[in-house]
Amino acid sequence: MDRRNFLKATTAISAAGALGSLSGQARAHSAPWADGRRWRSFEVTMRIEVIKPEGATRVWLPLPLAADRDWINALDNSWSGNATGATVVPLAKYDGTLLDVHWQAGTERPAIEVVSRFATRDRAVDWSKPGRFAPTEKAVLARYLQATEDIPTDDIVRDTAIKATKGARSDVDKARAIYEWIVNNTHRDPKTRGCGIGNIRAMLESGNLGGKCADLSALFVGLCRAVGIPARDVYGVRVVPSQWGYKSLGAGSSDITRAQHCRAEFYSHAYGWVPVDPADVRKVMLEEPPGNLSILDEKVRLARAKLFGAWEMNWLAYNGAQEIKLPQSTGEKIAFLMYPQCETAFGRKDSLDPDNFKYQISAKEITA
Repeated sequence: MDRRNFLKATTAISAAGALGSLSGQARAHSAPWADGRRWRSFEVTMRIEVIKPEGATRVWLPLPLAADRDWINALDNSWSGNATGATVVPLAKYDGTLLDVHWQAGTERPAIEVVSRFATRDRAVDWSKPGRFAPTEKAVLARYLQATEDIPTDDIVRDTAIKATKGARSDVDKARAIYEWIVNNTHRDPKTRGCGIGNIRAMLESGNLGGKCADLSALFVGLCRAVGIPARDVYGVRVVPSQWGYKSLGAGSSDITRAQHCRAEFYSHAYGWVPVDPADVRKVMLEEPPGNLSILDEKVRLARAKLFGAWEMNWLAYNGAQEIKLPQSTGEKIAFLMYPQCETAFGRKDSLDPDNFKYQISAKEITA
């Protein structure tokens, strides 16, 4: 059995303030900060076994957000298994990293287990205190104004954004108008595979504004960018139940194999990066007991108000990377890296079919 440890930071990505051992980190985060938000520490384990390997086999896994924020801090990562090798690859533009794992041809039952530990605390904007943030570089903001293949900013996207923000003046007012437009006009479609694909032009042109979090978050991001507001998706996974009183907004058990969730942020010149989650408002409407709640229901109204400017951090953020060419891959680019990916000589496996791809993700809280 080969066992190695690897650091959360590489020479390509500097993780400012990186501390030492896990035990030291957990103790440091056990006390609340001055604003009362308490750090919690978690451990996520991803286990993969490649069924019917053919030829050389490769797997790519997302790792916790590499650059520390005041709401998440990666502690450490480790792996064990029979892999020929495993390399941490930076997604430097997007503050993320992935683990590139490979097995030589002839390996029987390729398997790997990756354990990641991290700390989080709930995130919320204090709207009464603008200006209390470190400004983001202009080059970074310019990146989050750019169109992508799935998130264009012209034609029907720009027309929709202009209509949605009519009369709004500040960046916060425009972003709020877009958020409200999405809550009012979209719906969560339980038949959508995984978290959706985030092709917003197809959504708008078809008039079918149903989907899941990757679709609705991408729509928010695209509409913001179309009116000059930097915005980005953040891909991750829910790890434990919600403490906000919503059964639908947390992991239902320690098995989080299907608990992936995408969120969004926009940049305000007064408040910095602002967290939003219109997709979860629609999730509350559809799934919160007893189900199919009215938009006027009190639970929905409270979620709608809270999720513009706040995230509950019972959630692990991976990265904001999009349209990724996986290293050493023979396949096409992937839209985003939120699920494990695998290729054999027969091609790429279906990342949304964990039973046949054979992977499982589990989580537990480790705060003392």
